[in-house]
Amino acid sequence: MFPGVVAVLVAALVALSGCAASNLPPIPDGIPPGPGTPVPAIDLDAPGRTAEQLHGWAESQSGTLGIPVVALEAYGYAAAVMARSRPGCGIGWTTLAGIAAVESKHGSHGGSRLDADGTVRPPIRGVPLDGSPGVARIVDEAATARAGSPVYVRAMGPFQFLPETWQHWGVDANGDGTADPDNIDDAALTAARYLCASGGDLTTADGWQRALMTYNQSTAYMARVRTHAAAYSVGRRA
Repeated sequence: MFPGVVAVLVAALVALSGCAASNLPPIPDGIPPGPGTPVPAIDLDAPGRTAEQLHGWAESQSGTLGIPVVALEAYGYAAAVMARSRPGCGIGWTTLAGIAAVESKHGSHGGSRLDADGTVRPPIRGVPLDGSPGVARIVDEAATARAGSPVYVRAMGPFQFLPETWQHWGVDANGDGTADPDNIDDAALTAARYLCASGGDLTTADGWQRALMTYNQSTAYMARVRTHAAAYSVGRRA
């Protein structure tokens, strides 16, 4: 299975239980990663897909970083929203980009692509969580009732959210009135909200590690995200 399944499985369980990660390992060097190119001021209350205001900022570094313009717009917008709504969090767009790189290659996993509106097509879905070796067993109760046989949950979208996690945290970020896990604007802002709630101050080593370890209780996963985010913070591909 690809890494997002594990990531949001842990995130879902922690979110539903209200528990944070505990017994964290020693904090390695390079945490938190740098914030990257500053996000320019935009009108966060503008109608429609507000992230489009970051087109020039995103386009200027998209090729160097190897991140689609639409995805960079989404990450920058999410960081800007959190800077206003939770200024004590300090989440950088580089952290969101690092997670999305690991989870779905910025919405390109399995040949998918990002449309101009930020929607990933075809949708990205994780493996069925059917209890196979190394995989949790999570049944979609409603779908199972309709089908008359077990239907298993799959992680969804470029940030690989489980349905229950999305139901709890999902937010509309592109102004279309719907919180859609397959839209990278919505998914990036939802991930930012979750990480800030989990980690507190992400400008500190403790806060950043706590947020990432809550998202996925794996030091290997955290290291992969850090590697990508650190590369983006200095203007290069991971």
